[in-house]
Amino acid sequence: MTRNGDVSFWWRQIGRPAPRGPLSGDLQTDVAIVGAGYTGLWTAYYLKKAAPDMRIAVLESRFAGFGASGRNGGWLTNSVTGGLAQYVPKHGKQAAIAQQEAMNRSVDEVIRVAGEERIDADIRKGGELTVAYTPAQAKRLEANFAAQREWPGTDVKLLSASESSARVGVAGTLSGLWHPHCARIHPAKLVAGLAQAVEASGVAIYEDTHVERIQPGRAETTRGTVRADHIVRATEGFTANLKGEHRTWLPMNSSMIVTAPLPAAFWDEVGWAEYDTLGDFAHVYMYAQRTEDDRIAFGGRGVPYRYGSRVDMDGRTQDVTIRRLRDLLVRFFPAARDVDIDHAWSGVLGVPRDWSAGVHYDRTTGLGSAGGYVGTGVTTTNLAGRTLTDLILGRDSDLTRLPWTSHRTRRWEPEPLRWLAVQGIYGAYRAADNTETRSGRPSTSPLARIADLVSGR
Repeated sequence: MTRNGDVSFWWRQIGRPAPRGPLSGDLQTDVAIVGAGYTGLWTAYYLKKAAPDMRIAVLESRFAGFGASGRNGGWLTNSVTGGLAQYVPKHGKQAAIAQQEAMNRSVDEVIRVAGEERIDADIRKGGELTVAYTPAQAKRLEANFAAQREWPGTDVKLLSASESSARVGVAGTLSGLWHPHCARIHPAKLVAGLAQAVEASGVAIYEDTHVERIQPGRAETTRGTVRADHIVRATEGFTANLKGEHRTWLPMNSSMIVTAPLPAAFWDEVGWAEYDTLGDFAHVYMYAQRTEDDRIAFGGRGVPYRYGSRVDMDGRTQDVTIRRLRDLLVRFFPAARDVDIDHAWSGVLGVPRDWSAGVHYDRTTGLGSAGGYVGTGVTTTNLAGRTLTDLILGRDSDLTRLPWTSHRTRRWEPEPLRWLAVQGIYGAYRAADNTETRSGRPSTSPLARIADLVSGR
């Protein structure tokens, strides 16, 4: 029987760490970080390394790694949220190239720190493979390849059907796109190890401490008020729960299933020997990894958004989403038709109105933030933590000059417009995928082009 919710399979597999104590009243500190996911923990990690005497408190509503950091697909990849071209009009092409190079280095930086801190996060740097299995997907893949190869640092390779299938044997593959700047990880192992390293450095982590409001110089929690010179909002998909932030980012739901361990005969047929992360060029795209214990963790969009920016708390996934993901898994790998699905879960990621991440710090107010990763947060959070460290310490560095620093976007529309738009967008994307599969035509469905315009992607 499929286990549903319970935060994620990742946490069930390793077991949740012993709970840390909550805040026990008002507190005065130098830096208060709201959220103990990757963003908050990386920021605390690098700040403490750079300024050992700095008092740092991390405030977490549930437990460290409860949100997307402990639920994601485990892609440590170099993707720049929103694409590189977005930065050219305002910052120039060289600034966009610098952003890509910083992301490439961030992949390796996470791997370096994991090794230095002895965090065993099942890391395998096998690159990222994206496949096309309809003529329309293949045409988009070729266009994407042509666009990416114009940028130094993307290092993409166009693969034939046989070359792609030699890496991962996805049924019906027409072509593939691969790059080396990606590693598969175990998300919960990484965030649990990072939390331990942060705590060992002298940072205080307060769990079961819900922050209700952030203002200059203070974070108001259900257990007391924390006063600090610098306050960092690192709440990503849960940002809508903060007073005044309801329309800042849209909490987008993503869902995953994980199979029982698959036998050697399956892997002999499918390959996947390099542990590439795996995606596709559908409009409602999927993402997958081969786990260290030979399962397939397979994700995609379920119910994309809940009215009023409500966020899921326990990771429970709708039955229809589980069926859709299983059907797509079998479409990719027919030999997995009879395998059991051990666990299903969901989580929320933060989506800005322009689908582009940003990092911010205001020296006048002492308020900082980072997020809006739209699914690229495993790597981008590390870059955010290092950038926030330099901003808080007043350093003028290559990181603080990257074009995503202080990137601003407008707020999402009020309800019911927000709900209607998201439902319409993803309904159109699903219909477009179905139309392209049935027709076999190489052109992208007009429904998808309309959805792109409405979404602002």
